[in-house]
Amino acid sequence: MSSLFAPTTVAVLGASEHPQNMGRRVLGNLLSNPFGGTVYPIHRSLKNVFGVRAYPHVSEIPDSIDLAIIAGPPDALLDDLDACKKAGVKAIALLSPIPASMGRQVEEHIREMTRTKQLRIAGPGCTALMIPRTGLNIGDANLMARPGNLAFLSQSGALSSAILDWSLRENVGFSYFVSIESLVDIDWGDLISYVGNDHHTRSIVIHMESIGHARSFLSAAREIAVRKPLILIRPGRSQAAAFATSFHTGQEPEDDEVLNAIFRRCGVLRVNSIAELFYMAEVLAKQPRPKGPRLCIISNAIGPTLLATDALLTGGGQLAHLEPETNEALKSVVDSRWEAGNPIILNQSLPQDYCTAFEIIKKDRHVDGVLTILTPQSQAQPTQTAERLQELVRDYRKPFLASWMGGVEVAAGESILNRADIPTFAYPDTAARVFNYMWRYNRNLSALYETPSYPSPPEQEADAKGKARKVIEDVRSQGRTLLSPSETRAVLDAYGILGIGKEVRAASNGTTERLEVALKSWIDPQFGPVLSFGAGGKAGKIFEDRSLGLPPLNTTLARRMMERTLIFRAIESSSDISSMALELEKLVTRFS
Repeated sequence: MSSLFAPTTVAVLGASEHPQNMGRRVLGNLLSNPFGGTVYPIHRSLKNVFGVRAYPHVSEIPDSIDLAIIAGPPDALLDDLDACKKAGVKAIALLSPIPASMGRQVEEHIREMTRTKQLRIAGPGCTALMIPRTGLNIGDANLMARPGNLAFLSQSGALSSAILDWSLRENVGFSYFVSIESLVDIDWGDLISYVGNDHHTRSIVIHMESIGHARSFLSAAREIAVRKPLILIRPGRSQAAAFATSFHTGQEPEDDEVLNAIFRRCGVLRVNSIAELFYMAEVLAKQPRPKGPRLCIISNAIGPTLLATDALLTGGGQLAHLEPETNEALKSVVDSRWEAGNPIILNQSLPQDYCTAFEIIKKDRHVDGVLTILTPQSQAQPTQTAERLQELVRDYRKPFLASWMGGVEVAAGESILNRADIPTFAYPDTAARVFNYMWRYNRNLSALYETPSYPSPPEQEADAKGKARKVIEDVRSQGRTLLSPSETRAVLDAYGILGIGKEVRAASNGTTERLEVALKSWIDPQFGPVLSFGAGGKAGKIFEDRSLGLPPLNTTLARRMMERTLIFRAIESSSDISSMALELEKLVTRFS
């Protein structure tokens, strides 16, 4: 991998001076951005290209080659690959996408060439590979990314080009900027592990179209996520997008629900938009993670505050329930028309009011994070408020977000907050949604520290398996593939799962309704065993109320999986059957 990302000798196959040739752009980028290495153009007839001595064949270069860039026509591709391997090249960047008619043949050829991992190949479709701090620019884009601490990994050349252009306007810098459309040899696991272990990288953002080698991704993500944020966006939530993604990547469609379970289990944060992708990269790099979903809002305007509250609550977050002492202390700064509590609407928009409110809130143990909202009303002092707050927030160990709404009047204050590593948002509802991502991300990470264990000693485990096996073998001997209710109960009883199989009833408005739950397990062809918990019966089919998890699970992981369903909330909210929640946890844990 170091031969790909930190080469000292680079050969360019397909080098040219023709204005429309990819080889010209590639060679031009390497020569115009010194990266501390030597470039060798390969051309069958030219003696030199752009004044640099050219060689007719890669084997004739009088030096060992770390990296070969193949930018020639597709009909010469297989011959170029073989020539590079025979010449002892350590890594290859295969720039051009491959025609569909050649796709399978090229992929099989690459897999055979890289079987021993003595040679690594990026591509086909390696449209960008930039390390701005060293000057390395592999690809045919004329632009060069700015240096920074954010690693960007993508599977779309078109999207990468747009983001690169945007980043130059917004002054966003990167430690790595990589776009590889086909991950045949070098895959997500390789990329995440390499850029994640580089101390220049603080956060990793990923645009994924296909997960590829699932085990490689899982292993690398779990290792890196405990130390650096991994934020991911992936199309394919809708059936139409999933089909288009499959057509683009040439891979079978991947189950999006299963992928969500995988991302949660390995500590990856999945977002829904490109804007959120970069919001989260910034926020997680600047602010501590919230321990829970409880947000406190301090504002000088009711309207924007209500929008933020809606975004917070509909997204699964909570308004922090402040301690009585906190509410009493806040009476000195809260608008008299507004009852003391959270959100906090200030009586005035002066800097001192914001500071007093924050000093009171920061002592409340029920608060997991703070959002301040400022609109440029007559008394507001955006710049002075930002100056005062940035000093107070410096030693705060919880996330602090700000929404300075407006334009010219708040620009100086926004700049002060940003320089103090306080993320700012043009709209408060955006900030609330970002906070929801933050606490969910922290919950995903905490799952990495959960150690699933067997709920019973080995001898009891063997006895349980023996009893369950006898029931199943009897069913099979009768030519059946489904267990009857009594047979199902016998299998569950063998594992000490009590209470399941009885009717679960919840009282509501004087009536009694039956609640059905469904627990399923199957083998995903790509990702292995998967568990599903959710509503059973007609309700489950109509509302598609289910949550997926990956075994093995412990009690905590099982409960989190179940908490994502509506049926579990209904069970917990009913006092007469609340004990069933514990039994369900046992069932899911045992079933895994």
